[in-house]
Amino acid sequence: MHCPVFQYVLCAVTSPAVKQHEETLTYLNQGQSYEVRMLCNPKLGDASQWPRLLKSVVRVVFHDRRLQYTEQQQLEGWRWSRPGDRILDIGEGRKVEEPPHGTSLDRILDIDVPLSVGVIEPQVLPSLLNTVEFLWDPAKRTSLFLQVNCISTEFTPRKNGGEKGVPFRIQIDTFKPADKGIPIEHLHSASCLIKVFKPKGADRKQKTDREKIEKQSPQERQKYQPAYETTVFTECSPWPETSTGLHASPSPSGLTSPHSFKFLTPDRICSSPPFSLDSSVDSPGEALSPGASISETQQWLHRHRFSGYCRLLANFTGADLLKLSRQDLIQICGAADGIRLSNTLKARPIRPRLTLYVSPEALKPGSETPRSPDSGSYQQIYLEELSTAELTGKLAELLSLPANQIHRLFRKGPTGIHVLISDLVVQNLVDESYFVAVAKKVQNPDGYHLFLS
Repeated sequence: MHCPVFQYVLCAVTSPAVKQHEETLTYLNQGQSYEVRMLCNPKLGDASQWPRLLKSVVRVVFHDRRLQYTEQQQLEGWRWSRPGDRILDIGEGRKVEEPPHGTSLDRILDIDVPLSVGVIEPQVLPSLLNTVEFLWDPAKRTSLFLQVNCISTEFTPRKNGGEKGVPFRIQIDTFKPADKGIPIEHLHSASCLIKVFKPKGADRKQKTDREKIEKQSPQERQKYQPAYETTVFTECSPWPETSTGLHASPSPSGLTSPHSFKFLTPDRICSSPPFSLDSSVDSPGEALSPGASISETQQWLHRHRFSGYCRLLANFTGADLLKLSRQDLIQICGAADGIRLSNTLKARPIRPRLTLYVSPEALKPGSETPRSPDSGSYQQIYLEELSTAELTGKLAELLSLPANQIHRLFRKGPTGIHVLISDLVVQNLVDESYFVAVAKKVQNPDGYHLFLS
């Protein structure tokens, strides 16, 4: 059985309406303080190489991939509607406005955390609404009390409450702090899945789930997990900032890209991939394969003029990109580019304005009798401009004749008369009509007349 060096435990009951082998889900009340126990077993790790204090960073992030890639707009909207508020806070922290007489000025900026235990030098960065960080001694008891101030339905279209809010993740990354030129070293990361409700809403939702499961038959109940008294964080990939140092380049809204993916380095994302010299590969109609790797998907985006979104879509394979709906792409890329990317992914051919089926036949000198339309093979001709010149060019190519030597174009009319074809006649041809094309040699000037019957 795997026993990790680090373990983080959220003191909140898990939902009983989660099936076996699925990740646990925990309901929290908005603004309520919840204890997170920071546990460490130094005997299982190389604790002799650790400093006395470790550094941990706690984040609240989106779980849904769709929101992960529209996070800047989502968070800017939340910031605008909740000026001065934060998504994540430590306990009941507050700033002292006026220091008592004789108090050092250093105390003005300290955060009072009356509930937390063993938390040293907590930092709440104003630019990162969803992030807090602190130092702690792994050899001592450490409990962090967190408050999540946004609710799940604030990021749904209606924003009117209910049970269909979006899930979040609480992620904790732990490091060995940088010291004397030695860079920061990542030690451990773990996260848990949560939904946040208005005050008392989590308790009501927990009760609803419990009653729902109790009504199930014993056989159905066995498909679900029991409600655990605490929520144990599961190990996950470190947040991408950890590869370049904490807060190396935070986004304005505080949320960056999803934690569960393998991230490309910036130079791999931004550099232009090599272009193929094969025109068939670079053709506009090239479809993205579901089996395309991350690198191949990036190249496909470059070739189809979506380079500006390569960073946002840096961790998508071909299958990931093809699973996105048209609405998802519009939210990620905006209306114009989202629609264009959706159409390009589906590789829908542009339907021609007029399709004709033509069977070519060259007349013998002096002959004017074409063969029956029911005999021979037909080829498709697609017209976009619906002009006589366009039709003449397509027929010349079909009959292997020089277009500049075709002087007249006729079609068979009532009682077998020959009707001169003009632009207006072409525009009124019935789509998917079929004809036999006959070329007749003429003199003065030297060339051909074409007859469609």
